[in-house]
Amino acid sequence: MTATELPASLLPESLRATLPGSAYTDPQVFALEQEKIFERMWFCAVRTSELDAPGKFRTVQVGRESVLVTRSREGAVKAFLNICRHRGARLCTEEAGEVKRAFQCPYHAWTYGLDGKLVAAPNLTSMPDVDRTTYGLVNVHVREWLGYVWVCLAEEPPSFEEDVIGAATERLGDPKAVDHYQADELAVGRRIRYDVRANWKLIVENFMECYHCATIHPELTEMLPEFKGGFAAQYYVGHGAEFAEEAQGFTVDGSAGVQRIPGVTEEQDRRYYAITIKPQVFVNLVPDHVIVLRMIPLAADRTVVECDWLFLKDVVDSGADLDRSVELFHRVNVQDFEACERCQPAMDSRAYARGGVLVPSEHHIGAFHDWVTARLSD
Repeated sequence: MTATELPASLLPESLRATLPGSAYTDPQVFALEQEKIFERMWFCAVRTSELDAPGKFRTVQVGRESVLVTRSREGAVKAFLNICRHRGARLCTEEAGEVKRAFQCPYHAWTYGLDGKLVAAPNLTSMPDVDRTTYGLVNVHVREWLGYVWVCLAEEPPSFEEDVIGAATERLGDPKAVDHYQADELAVGRRIRYDVRANWKLIVENFMECYHCATIHPELTEMLPEFKGGFAAQYYVGHGAEFAEEAQGFTVDGSAGVQRIPGVTEEQDRRYYAITIKPQVFVNLVPDHVIVLRMIPLAADRTVVECDWLFLKDVVDSGADLDRSVELFHRVNVQDFEACERCQPAMDSRAYARGGVLVPSEHHIGAFHDWVTARLSD
């Protein structure tokens, strides 16, 4: 009997069991995750700057629901289930766009104001039982943080301060540390969308560990030499991986980057910090930019990832060359996602039916597995 065939309780102390392969392939498991994780927790939906005027909107898949995020005439960010209350047609079929005053269903022309209230419908005045408020769009809870709109489908959402902001505090060890990067004031310098043919948990696990870094990330380990040792920066509370001595900036060739974010402290300078905010956000902090990845799980074996590179607004407006800054982490993303896609087919193999093992530098992934298991058992 091999180590991976041993019951978890009989594994050597240095090894820990992973989730079984079916956790990454079973549609029923994925459906349960949609219901008990993504539809109950805070979900990072869109960049606030995408809603820079009343009527601007984006639609995003959150669990099994399509959510419409927009800005009202009063300037407030609003989110609704993207479903007409009449016969259930999809209200907005575009991923992004702008309306002047209202959203109109393309089926029977029921029309909703930017506040979600039903404002018009054919023969509405002759149908007194169709209450304009009762049959308005279904509201979704909204918060704003780091320059993003976060939504929650739960009737009673969990504490945003504990679940979201608390994750950054737990990682950095200081509740104010992430504020130094002024992410809410930064501008999107580049966005790349990746369609990853892998389960969302494989992506989370990959981001959490650096045991693979020396093997598949030559550019990253040149920039952050300590990663060659196999321990990720987020393995230690408050720790930021130090740049290579010869590196001038966090760029693909180690050349100087762009203007440093003014709030970054001397202790944070020339260091890289990574934060995982469950269930679907990764935040990467370096002195002159912030990289935010948002996962949108669509199937047990498919996850869309939107990655934003955020810089000072003046830097973006000036037309500065951002290619070298973007290219470094773009390569890391491609390398990581290809690795996840190599793992996904093997999750169905009889060799992985009982899962694999976590070596010492990956033990913290076990806490993520415990968290997933507990959420699904709730």
